[in-house]
Amino acid sequence: MAISDKSRKLLWGRSGNRCAICRRELIIEATTNDDESVVGDECHIVSGQAGGPRYDPDFPKSLVDEPENLLLLCKTHHKLVDDQHETYTVDLLQRLRSNHEGWVSETLSKEGQQPAPIRVRRVKDNIPAMLVRICSGQDLLRTTEDALALAIENDEPTNETEMELTGSFFQELQDWNDLKNDLGAAERIRQEFRFTERLKELEEAGFWLFAAREVRRLDGGIGQPAPFPVPILRLVRSSDPSIQSLTLDDTTRSTAKQKS
Repeated sequence: MAISDKSRKLLWGRSGNRCAICRRELIIEATTNDDESVVGDECHIVSGQAGGPRYDPDFPKSLVDEPENLLLLCKTHHKLVDDQHETYTVDLLQRLRSNHEGWVSETLSKEGQQPAPIRVRRVKDNIPAMLVRICSGQDLLRTTEDALALAIENDEPTNETEMELTGSFFQELQDWNDLKNDLGAAERIRQEFRFTERLKELEEAGFWLFAAREVRRLDGGIGQPAPFPVPILRLVRSSDPSIQSLTLDDTTRSTAKQKS
C-alpha cells in the first residue's frame, strides 16, 4: 500500500502546512537561486513495517496509510518521535495530532476565515515540455527527491509478463517514496542499485523510463499557497515515435514530449 494523493491533501490541509509539534512551516518558498524546499515528513503513527516505530501486528493494514494514522512533522521531530518511540507512544501522537488540528481550526476561526477546499493545481509555466530518459537508480531517486506525490503514466501492457514487470516497478517506487524518510544512507544506496537493475530489466523488455520534476501548487487550508513537487514519470516502449534525441553540451540524451 501507499499513501494516496487524497490522504496527502487531507493531511497537509488539516495540519496547515505546519509541524504538529513545533508548528514550523514545512514548505519553504523558492529563492532567486534555488528551488522550493520541502522540510516536512508524512509520518506514520503506527508503523506498517515489522520492527518499525510503534509497530502493532494487530493494527489493520488497510488503515496504515489513512489520514488518521498519519502525522505531519518537521524532519527533526520526525526523527525524534521515531528514535524515542517508547516516549512518543501511539496515544501521545494521536493526541498531538488532534490538538494540532484543533489549533489550526481555532486559528482560522479567530481570524474570521473559513478554510478553502484543499486542492493541488498545475501551474502552466511549471509544466515541463520534455521528459528526460532515466537510466540509473541514482538519477531516478534524485528526480523523486522530496516528492509529495508521483504522476505515473505507462504504455498498456500486451501480456501478463509486461503487466507484472511494469506494475511491480511502479509499486516499488511508490513504496520507496513513502518510506524513504524512515531509512538511512545505506538503504538508499541499496535501493539505487536495485532500481538500476529494474531499469535494465525494463529496457530488455523494450521499455524506457522518462521523467521530469513539476512543481504544482497546494491551495486551500491555512496559510498561503505552497509548492507541491510532483515528478512526472512515463514508461513507454523504446519504439515510441515521440522519443527524440537531443545533443546538449556534447552529450546526447533521449527525451519524450510531455502530454498536455
